[in-house]
Amino acid sequence: MIEIAGHVWRLDDPLVLAALAGGALLLAILGLLVVAVRRAGRSARMIEPVLREMAALGQRVQGLSDGQQQLSGGLTHVAEAQAAAQARVLQLMEQRLQSVTQAMTENLQGAAQRTARSLGELQQRLETIDRAQANIEKLSGDVLSLQDILSNKQTRGAFGEIQLKDIVMKALPANAYTFQAQLSNGRRADCLIHLPHPPGPIAIDAKFPLEAYEALRAARSEREAQEAARNFRAAVRGHMRAISERYILQGETADGALMFLPSEAVYAELHASFGDLVREGFGMRVWTVSPTTCMATLNTLRAVLKDARMREQAGAIRRELALLHGDVERLAARVENLDRHFGQAARDIEEIKVSAEKAGRRARRLDSFDFDELGGDAPGAGVPPALARPAE
Repeated sequence: MIEIAGHVWRLDDPLVLAALAGGALLLAILGLLVVAVRRAGRSARMIEPVLREMAALGQRVQGLSDGQQQLSGGLTHVAEAQAAAQARVLQLMEQRLQSVTQAMTENLQGAAQRTARSLGELQQRLETIDRAQANIEKLSGDVLSLQDILSNKQTRGAFGEIQLKDIVMKALPANAYTFQAQLSNGRRADCLIHLPHPPGPIAIDAKFPLEAYEALRAARSEREAQEAARNFRAAVRGHMRAISERYILQGETADGALMFLPSEAVYAELHASFGDLVREGFGMRVWTVSPTTCMATLNTLRAVLKDARMREQAGAIRRELALLHGDVERLAARVENLDRHFGQAARDIEEIKVSAEKAGRRARRLDSFDFDELGGDAPGAGVPPALARPAE
């Protein structure tokens, strides 16, 4: 038994046993705690370097975290700057692409317009070429037909006559010439120009030594050239002699005639290589003309005809001038009479103006006259002396 504070506890009491067991357990726990504390102190002393290392490691980790945050902020800034730069680059690229697209569009439109214009011009040129080709074909046909015409002497003569007729009709009035005029010897001239005496009518005959000229041009050797020149000379001389004998008649025609060559080439060859033959024609009083020189000669003859007509009409012109002089004198007299009439009318107008001014002054006086100031009933009483005067 145990007495505590005046109370007795029995050792075999379950409560006492439980209390003793709890106390023992508590003491054991306290002992364990003491041991644990001691061991914890030793462990704390042992882990203190580790804790310092862990603290340093934590600081480093914190620094790394701060650096990571800074790096993250820098990366964010870089990403934002990169995004802005990329946006600007994209915008610039879009603008550049738009300008390039617009320039390409304009260039393509301009190229299309130039191409269309070039195609249009090419089409026009092709049409021109087609028309030229058609004209060439037509001209080729005309040349062939002209060769057919010129291969025959009769048709060749008709060709020269037609060309001569066309030139004469253009250069002279209709009453100054006659085609196929018959002379007193029975010969017919292709054209007879009616010039006054002197020199008198002059005959023009068309000749075309084409065969001799073509042989001359086609000669390949010296012998052929000499033979062709001799034939050409003989043909031209025969034409000149025939014209001189047939169309130069004493007292009927002029003392000379014209030989019309309807080819400028034949005319040029004649004057370039056969000058002696031309001078021989002058001796026969036959002058050779081409279409060009024939027109010039006919214009000269037209001036001669005009001068002759003026001389023929000189008497009539003098009569007309005398009548014109009388008309001018009568016109001068009538102008003088009209001037007198105008002078009298001017004087009448001046007198009318004077009368109108006087009437106007009288009207102004009547307009300013006060009838209330009239005194008496006598006629003329109160009338101003100016109004009482008799009318002038």
